Amino acid sequence: MTDAMSDTPTESSIDATAPAEVQEPVMAATADTVDERQREIDDLKDKHLRLAAEYDNFRRRAAKERQEAGWRAQGELVRGLLDALDDINRFANVDPSTVDAKTVVDGVALVEKKLFKSLAGHGFEVVNPTGHPFDPALHEAVTTAPAERAEEDGQVAVCFQAGYVINGLVLRPARVVVKQWTGA
Repeated sequence: MTDAMSDTPTESSIDATAPAEVQEPVMAATADTVDERQREIDDLKDKHLRLAAEYDNFRRRAAKERQEAGWRAQGELVRGLLDALDDINRFANVDPSTVDAKTVVDGVALVEKKLFKSLAGHGFEVVNPTGHPFDPALHEAVTTAPAERAEEDGQVAVCFQAGYVINGLVLRPARVVVKQWTGA
């Protein structure tokens, strides 16, 4: 029986030899997995850095394009004003002894009309709300005046200074006197 037992490995001999045999492939597999995971981490870091650099370039390019678009819009606006500026220049160089007052007034009115027409083409509007209801988004109340009837309460009586709006953006509110009904 001892001979038969000596030919067959015992449990203790299996336990003693198994961990060494199993450990080697596990460690090799673990080392391969660690190397693979490290490559994945390095690839992800590289992707992250590239994406961050790409986003930074996009942000700079978008800011530059916005600035250039603003300059183009300003250029178009000024280009529309050039004719009126030329008229003002010609008008400024007229000999006052050869021009009467009516011609001066008519000339200024024509230049003003040309300026407002050019600006209107760019979304510019003049706000003169006399007789219309007071709107705090477009008007600035300087003072109030008594209203003759209750229906006039909150209407603009006088516009001291016109307001200006461009494409819905208030550049300056109209300064107005608002009628107020006191009930008397």
